[in-house]
Amino acid sequence: MLFRAVAAAVRAARPSAVRAMSTSTLSSAALRGAVAAPRHSSRLVQVRGVKTLDFAGTSETVWERSDFPREKLAQLFKNDTMAVLGYGTQGMAQSLNMRDNGLNVIVGVRENGASWKQAIADGWVPGKTLFSMEAAAEKGTVISFLLSDAGQKDAWPLIAPHVTKGKTLFFSHGFGVVFHHQTGIVPPKDVDVILAAPKGSGYTVRSLFLEGRGINSSVAIYQDVSGKARERAFGMGVAIGSGYLYETTFEKEVYSDLTGERGVLMGAIQGFFQAQYEVLRAAGHSPSEAFNETVEEATQSLYPLIGAKGMDWMYANCSTTARRGALDWAPEFYKCSKPVFQRLYESVANGTESQRSITENGRPDYRERFEVELKEIRESEMWRAGVTVRSLRPENQK
Repeated sequence: MLFRAVAAAVRAARPSAVRAMSTSTLSSAALRGAVAAPRHSSRLVQVRGVKTLDFAGTSETVWERSDFPREKLAQLFKNDTMAVLGYGTQGMAQSLNMRDNGLNVIVGVRENGASWKQAIADGWVPGKTLFSMEAAAEKGTVISFLLSDAGQKDAWPLIAPHVTKGKTLFFSHGFGVVFHHQTGIVPPKDVDVILAAPKGSGYTVRSLFLEGRGINSSVAIYQDVSGKARERAFGMGVAIGSGYLYETTFEKEVYSDLTGERGVLMGAIQGFFQAQYEVLRAAGHSPSEAFNETVEEATQSLYPLIGAKGMDWMYANCSTTARRGALDWAPEFYKCSKPVFQRLYESVANGTESQRSITENGRPDYRERFEVELKEIRESEMWRAGVTVRSLRPENQK
C-alpha cells in the first residue's frame, strides 16, 4: 500500500537507531535550565547527511542535523542576532537549543509577566539577553515570531515596524501568513520569510535535543530576497533542535498541521477513545477494564510498536483472533471516518478553522472558558479512571 511505503520511508529518515532515553528521565530543570547542553556522545549523535529517499514512489530530499554542524551554524549566522519573540513551550525550547548551539540569542516577552519570570529563571538576563518584544524585534536580525496564532495577530502591529529591510522573519507555523486576510500579517517585500516547524511539542523539541537526537520538522520558504533563504531555513531548523527536515510550503504546512491536530493527533483520538469506552461501560464492563482495553493497551503497548515497526508488523505479531478482527473492521472505520476527514480538511482550507481559532483564542476570558472545557475532559469517568490506572504502572510505583 502507498501509506505503508510512505511510513517505511519516514521511519528510515529518523535519527540513527539508538536506545532512546525516556523524557521522563529528564528533569524539568534539565529541560528548561540554562546550563543544560546537548550531549555529544557518538552513541547518540547521528552522523548521516542530506539524502534523497523514496517515499512510496515519490523522491524527496531529507536534510539531517549532520548537514549543519555547530561550526557551520556559527558561520551561517555569524552576523545575526536571533530574537525569539514569545516564551511558551516552543519559544522556550527553541531559544535554549539555539543558545546551546552557540548562537547569539535574545528573548522578547511581555515585561514582568509569567514568561518574563520564567525566562529569568532559565538564565536570560534583563537588558542583555531579555527584552520587551518590541526591543527584541528591533535588535534582532532574525526575528523568530513564536507567539500563539492569536497572539501573533495581536502583536503584529507592534512588531511590524521593526521587520526592516535585510532582516529574516522566521515562523514555526505558517498560520499567520497563510491566513493573512484574517490575521493582518503581511511581511514586507524586502525581508526573507522562512519557516521550520517541529512536529511535536516544545517539551519534545527540547528533550530530544538534550538526548543528542532531534525532532523531525518541515521547512518552507515564503520569500527569498537574499538568495540565501533556503540554506538559512534549513540551518534554522537544525539550530532550533531538529534531527531531520523535509521541505514543504507555508500553505501545506498549515493545512496538514491543522488537519492532524484536529484529527488523529488529538481530536479524533479523544473521540474514538470516548466512544469505545462508553460502549464498554454500557455493556457492563468495569471502568478499569474499559480504560485498559481502550487507552492503556493502545498507548503503552501497541502505539509504540506501530511507531517503531509499522502497522503490518503489528498485524503479523498479534494473536490470530486480533489480526482477523482488525483486518475485518478497519475498512468499516475507514468508510465512516474518511468523509469526516474530508469535511475537516475543507474546513481548514476555506479558513473556517483558522477564524474559529482566532475568535475563540482571542477572547478576553479565553483561559477561563478553556479551563471549563478541560475540566469536562479531566473529570469524565474515563480519564478519572485513567489516573488510577496510570498510578499502577511499574514506573509510578513507590
